[in-house]
Amino acid sequence: MSSKKTNPWVISGVLAAISASLCCITPVLAFLAGSSGAAASFSLIEPFRPWLIGLTVVVLGFAWYQKLRSRTEAEIECVCEDEEKPSFWHTKKFLVIVTIFAATMLAFPYYADSFFPKTELSDSINVNLESTYEIEISGMTCAGCEEHVKHEISQLKGISKLDVSYQQESAVVSFDESKTSIEEIKTAVARTGYKVESVNKSK
Repeated sequence: MSSKKTNPWVISGVLAAISASLCCITPVLAFLAGSSGAAASFSLIEPFRPWLIGLTVVVLGFAWYQKLRSRTEAEIECVCEDEEKPSFWHTKKFLVIVTIFAATMLAFPYYADSFFPKTELSDSINVNLESTYEIEISGMTCAGCEEHVKHEISQLKGISKLDVSYQQESAVVSFDESKTSIEEIKTAVARTGYKVESVNKSK
């Protein structure tokens, strides 16, 4: 009986774990699917991530408690001798799989950048026409977001230097103005779904 009660807690734990990292999962899925504009759709969830992580731990912890706790004498007496074997969905093996999956989802922001190809920049530019801009970008929440922005900007010609930081909410880009423009770079950022807040020329 207790195993059947465990299932709703398991489902809740999985949903909480996925929700906690949804802001970082979305950019990767958007990149893989080629629909970049949806990448920043769940960035509003980021402030709630610590609470969702806590909820996941509490919910799965309670599910394990329900699964491992000793039955009371009353519960033992209620168990019939011909009680059916619990289905896979109510076993410890399933709970182990769910726990591993939840942990993988919670850690997703720390390895999300590995899904993006290595950024390759142009090595053939006219240094006399090279300009550097600092772009303020809102909506980035993890390393995966950084790589998403890097990937889009690096597709443009003439990009010589590129540094993106989700913590500072900015990108510093150096490029050959004879090959691309700041407007094209802003458009590339917009394709990811993140918002360009301001642009400042450094040199």
